Amino acid sequence: MKFMIVGKANEATEAGALPSQELVDAMGAYNESLAKAGVLLAAEGLYPSSHGAQIAYSKDGKATVLDGPFAEAKELIAGFWLIQVKSREEAIAWALRVPVPGGHEGIGLDVWQVFDAADLPDASMSPEAAEREAALRERLLGSAED
Repeated sequence: MKFMIVGKANEATEAGALPSQELVDAMGAYNESLAKAGVLLAAEGLYPSSHGAQIAYSKDGKATVLDGPFAEAKELIAGFWLIQVKSREEAIAWALRVPVPGGHEGIGLDVWQVFDAADLPDASMSPEAAEREAALRERLLGSAED
């Protein structure tokens, strides 16, 4: 099962404040522990929302691009980890080990199970679509190993 651990933003991360060397080192050690356990698929920090955009759709499907920054820091994402584990409980256990030092009120984590094409019932995908999906995943895995 794949899970995404989503690190929430706060005013400091939205202002572009860089983390302390102590936090960088702690995150590096945490990421290394995920990698050594064989569960880490990806881990990235994100720039503040001022570097981003949101796309909103109207009822008729028309897209509108909204440039950042966005108002509610507590609803924004500062980074994520993508992990593959055996259960929701294991994902939560890993999330609880994320190093967040005191004094970082507003930072929180969400743990979301990732919906994978393999989770679809066999009847919901045509053989052609299943083949395209498998080929795409194979290409992605091949490029990740380069």
